[in-house]
Amino acid sequence: YPMTRMICKPLLPVYDKPLIYYPLSILLQAGITDIMVIIPEGEEETFSKLLGDGSAWGAHISYAVQKVPRGIADAFLVAEDFIKGDSVCLVLGDNIFYDESRDYLFLKKGRELTEGALVFGYYVEDPRPFGVVEFDADGNALSIEEKPRFPKSNYIIPGLYFYDSDVLDIARNLKPSARGELEITTLNEMYLKDEKLDVQLLGRGFAWLDTGTTDSLAEASNFVQMMQNRQGIQISALEEIAYKNGWIDKAELLESADRYGKSPYGTHLRKVAEGKIQY
Repeated sequence: YPMTRMICKPLLPVYDKPLIYYPLSILLQAGITDIMVIIPEGEEETFSKLLGDGSAWGAHISYAVQKVPRGIADAFLVAEDFIKGDSVCLVLGDNIFYDESRDYLFLKKGRELTEGALVFGYYVEDPRPFGVVEFDADGNALSIEEKPRFPKSNYIIPGLYFYDSDVLDIARNLKPSARGELEITTLNEMYLKDEKLDVQLLGRGFAWLDTGTTDSLAEASNFVQMMQNRQGIQISALEEIAYKNGWIDKAELLESADRYGKSPYGTHLRKVAEGKIQY
């Protein structure tokens, strides 16, 4: 769960909760409860104070320090002992994913992955700042290019990736790019070359937000506020997801609600516990 270059950025608030809650919710929605958070040196206490051991959400959270920002793919090397030959999901700490249907079925295929890799394609107007995927006439991925000057499509790969256990060997053999980083795009290209990369398109009713700039962070906050106020729900309520899946009980849910007091988040959790929120 690698950090962006902005120190502690996932701790910044996006409307009514820390940014890191949003990508964490995606892991929980996928049924992933054994989580490692990769953090910059010196921030162990800060993150631990916010997230603890994950038991409030029926999860187990551990931490690892990335002493030098060497690129997204370096996360696999930092977390090598944690992965231990299992399949793994990597989600970036500054990405927000929202499924209007609230069923997040697109995660099911990734959760069940045992071979190859699964990434997602998302349509944007200007794909140049991202990793861009090119498709053939049958919808098969042909190439992936990082920050191309002349993109071959409008589909980019957002910061959510599923890999089989081969990812560690592939990451170990990556060479640093011109900017000195182990590029996630290069890793994906290697899976694609071996015909082991599946690209699943995210269609209408789905929103992806990259909070990589101050402006995009503000836009994300406005989006969350608008959706929550319009629908009367909470986006990325970790305790709600845990309760829905039976990882915490009603008493634990209410205990969490009390910690948030009379805030909209705490009020929402109490409504969930009282059965006033329907899934």
